[in-house]
Amino acid sequence: MTEAEQLLLKIQALAHPARLWIIACLADGRRVFVSQLAREAGISRPLMKMHLRKLEAARLVVSAFETAESGRSANFFEIAPFALPLDPRTIAAAGPYPRPGDASNNGASND
Repeated sequence: MTEAEQLLLKIQALAHPARLWIIACLADGRRVFVSQLAREAGISRPLMKMHLRKLEAARLVVSAFETAESGRSANFFEIAPFALPLDPRTIAAAGPYPRPGDASNNGASND
């Protein structure tokens, strides 16, 4: 994955209020399983899993299966240390992506 693609994944992952809330909840070093985060956020477990998958794909959180207090296996999530310096220079250094004329430009005209 290119640096530009990784930067784009991080920006997209952070572009949703629920995912920003998750980052804030985990910022103090908490390790929390999906069901607990879903209850705290007041959203369904499948929706929470979708948000966590996006954050994990962007390498903003990490997960591990462990045994919960109940004795059942649970997927715990915690913050992955990251810094996201975002200014015109970091964007220019990472891209631009997509490039004008790039096939991934979704058929946009080059005029």
